Formats: sequence, structure tokens, C-alpha cells
Amino acid sequence: MKKELELYLHIPFCIRKCEYCDFLSGPADEKSRRVYLDAMLRELAAVGPQAKEYEVISVYIGGGTPSLLPGDWMEELMEMVRDTYCLKKDAEISMEANPGTLTAINLAGYHRAGINRLSLGCQSTDDTELKLLGRIHTWAQFQESFQMAREAGFANLNVDLMSGLPRQNLTSWEKSLEVIAGMEPEHISAYSLIIEEGTPFAEKKPELPDEEEERRMYERTWEILQSYGYHQYEISNYAKKGKECRHNLGYWTRKEYLGFGVGSASLFQNQRFTNLRDMRVYGAFNGNPESIRRDRETLTVGDQMEETMILGLRLLCGVSRNEFRKNFGRSVEEVYGPVLEKYSRMGLLKIEGDRIALTRAGISVSNPIMADFLLDE
Repeated sequence: MKKELELYLHIPFCIRKCEYCDFLSGPADEKSRRVYLDAMLRELAAVGPQAKEYEVISVYIGGGTPSLLPGDWMEELMEMVRDTYCLKKDAEISMEANPGTLTAINLAGYHRAGINRLSLGCQSTDDTELKLLGRIHTWAQFQESFQMAREAGFANLNVDLMSGLPRQNLTSWEKSLEVIAGMEPEHISAYSLIIEEGTPFAEKKPELPDEEEERRMYERTWEILQSYGYHQYEISNYAKKGKECRHNLGYWTRKEYLGFGVGSASLFQNQRFTNLRDMRVYGAFNGNPESIRRDRETLTVGDQMEETMILGLRLLCGVSRNEFRKNFGRSVEEVYGPVLEKYSRMGLLKIEGDRIALTRAGISVSNPIMADFLLDE
């Protein structure tokens, strides 16, 4: 029986950088995009033999803005994946897309390529908020893109929304949630804005909602989306029944994955590594995967335990005690007893049967809790 594997394909192009974006992405002309795509096709072909014992259960095409690529280019990309890897018949194949870049012709091409899940970056239904974020689209363009995606046959759509924005208040956030939920996408990702170093927002230092208002926004997200039939399955993710993002579930449960393209990360055969970040060097990829690999690290048992807890506790179902013992030969209580006791006593963690999970109170202060699951050297 083949082992399960996920693939991530990084398309680093966008029309312009958003004010908050720290991803490896930027504008590029059509020639540069084609050089990059050809390099990715070579990388997919070169890495394929390393994955012959695996079955690919999901593919995620992220960016940047993958929807800047024409539909026929995306067909080429997915044809290479199918020719080189054992792609599961019902694999989830997701692609990120930005409103303002989608066309009916390209959507038809993406559908022919086998992409069966689109993730649309909306962020807000308020044009003033969109402008402050530096988004290239308006609310009306998002609505048009959403409708075009449905008409092209996409029956599994995610919409990204962002809270804690400059000049945003609880009322405008509630409106965004209610309007998007009313459009009935299968999945909603609701993130809080994080100001990252090196972004225009970090330099401008915009006025943001205070901590108490952000906390209330988070609670209202759960309350509103639950009332529309979405269940929260991860700190920032909500889905209709059976429409959870399988690819991201793989990340949080430490399934093996291979990343392709500049800056992409991999977890493969108990090693973590990334690709180089230089677009020019990547474009000249010579067919030797090791020539573009960087920061290779073999994970210790301690590293694996830490990741199991820190990633697993992002999920509302938490971590399986039985799986932990099976994987590491020790009970989670043996390794983390004092931490579990501390946060259980505080009402931030719950242990119910086989599962260890954060409580609703724990979710709102998850970062310091997760830091406590780092083991001493």
C-alpha cells in the first residue's frame, strides 16, 4: 500500500504586492512567468522518482496569484503532475485565485486541468477596507469572480476574509461575515491581520482595532458562521460538512508533502527543507533537485513531538493520545504532563477520551499555550 503525499506548487507572481503581504511574490512579465513555469515542470519531473512509493492525495497551487497563469499553462502543469506522480482518483486539487484576475476562458482551462477547489481572496466586502489593504479588486469584482467560478463548474469554493484591519470595527466585520456566508461558499478562512516586518504596513503603522475588539471579532466569527451552517475545525477555518480543506488538514497532522517553486517548503522522509528564494537561479534549474534545496534538517523525536502538539492543537479536534503513543512509544502525559495539567486547571485545555484539545477560551490565547509545548534541549 502506497504512503500518502501532498504537493504544493508555488506561483510567485502578482499584479502588485498588498500592503500587508510578506509572501515571496511580486510582479513579472509574461516571459519571466514562462521561464519559471518551465523550471517548475523540470523540477516536478526530476523529483518524481523520489516519490514512486507514494500516492498524492492533494495538490495545492498557491502564490502569489496563480490565477495570473493562463488556463492552458495550468493544464500543462497538472498534466506533468499526473504523468509523473500517482495521483489519487479523488485527490483534492486546490488553486488560489484573486478577484480581478479571473476570466471565463481561464476558469474553463483550470476546470479542464482537474482543479476542483478554488480559494478566492476576498478579505473584505467593504471597498474602503480593500483599498487600505492595497487589494487590486473591488467588492463588485469579487462578486463577479465568485459567480463566474460557479458558472465554470466549481462546486467547492473557499473565501478568505481578514479581521483586525485598519479602520475596521466589529459592525463592518460582522457584515463581511454575513454577506459572504450568505453566498454559501463551501469553506471560509477567517484570519486576523498580522503586521509583518518589511511590509508597507509595518512602516506605516496603521491604527488597528484594540485587543478587546479583536477578541470580540474572533468570537463573533464563530457565532455568525455557526448560525449559517459552518463548523469551525481549525483556529481560522470553517467549513460546511465534509468540505474541510484536506490539504491543510495534512499540514496540521504532519502528512508528508513536497514543495515546488521558489521558497517552497517540504516535509519528506522525516526531513524538512526549503527551495532557494532566487527566481533567476530557479529559472535556470538544471534537473538536480539538490542544487536548489536549502536548510535541510533531519527531525529528532523531540522535534516530531513538538510539531505533533503545536500543529495538532490548531485543530478543534486536537491531538489523539493513542496516535501519540503509537508514533513515539510514550504517552503524551509522560512527555507533557505538567503542561497538560497547568492548562487543564486554567480551563484552556481539555482531555476527553482519546483527544487533547484547546477549549474555546484556550483558542483565543493559543500562541503562548503552544509555546509551552516546546521541549528543553
